Amino acid sequence: MRMGLMASEGGDDHGGFSGYIDHHLQHLASGEQSSMFDASILHWDTLFFALLCAVIVLVPLRIAAKRATAGVPGKFQMAVEMLVEMVNEQARAMVHGKLTYIAPLALTVFLWVAVMNAIDLLPVDWFPRAAAVVNVGYLRPLPTADLNTTFGLALGVLLLVLYYSVKIKGLGGFLHELASAPFGMVKISANPLSWLGALLLGFANVGMNIVEYLGRTFSHGMRLFGNMYAGELIFFLIAGLGGSVTAVGIGLHLLTGTAWVIFHVLIVLLQAFIFMMLTLAYLGQAHSHH
Repeated sequence: MRMGLMASEGGDDHGGFSGYIDHHLQHLASGEQSSMFDASILHWDTLFFALLCAVIVLVPLRIAAKRATAGVPGKFQMAVEMLVEMVNEQARAMVHGKLTYIAPLALTVFLWVAVMNAIDLLPVDWFPRAAAVVNVGYLRPLPTADLNTTFGLALGVLLLVLYYSVKIKGLGGFLHELASAPFGMVKISANPLSWLGALLLGFANVGMNIVEYLGRTFSHGMRLFGNMYAGELIFFLIAGLGGSVTAVGIGLHLLTGTAWVIFHVLIVLLQAFIFMMLTLAYLGQAHSHH
């Protein structure tokens, strides 16, 4: 059980319990980060665990695809087919167009984010202690508690939205929609005021669309990050309860750990599902005409 394997010495090292949490929140980075967003700094632990989770997702899916048969499916193939059908149903409901690439994308996003989130269910000290054995001072294994991961995924979705918007509507259609929605357009006439009104309204529409694109990309990445970061902190707090080697301390450790693990399993899957559904919603908007 997770809570039985969590840290039991949260207040003994690194300047007390607050130091313990601070230590576990540090990344194995290429340098010292000077601001919230620093493109010159790489988080090696985030890259490693994100790519590892991608392999964990893609390899079984590849095996399932190669072993798929037309007859009675085995348990593994049936589980994959049920998952694929669930994602396809959501994709058909959200995107009105060809799903050749979008449905597989949604499936990959859902599984990848779910597996990355699930790292949070492992004992909080497993990876840092393993890293300490090979003289690595910091190691933070949860990729989705890193803004670089969540905003990277959100930016990837934004680029796909722009790509499909141009592909489906054409460059002219996309630019026309950018300048005409959501407030519409002024009918041009010989009156100079109509030209001025069209120009001002066009600027307002473009500004609103840019704000919408940026705002939903920010919220898309921040929602996943915020939930997983909060869950990670709660696990650190629960781990600290094990520092009190008393009946009360151990009892609280087991009780709170069990309750939070059960609840967090739902968070892990729910956040992956929400991220996938938002991805489909944004891609669906790219396919629709206003």
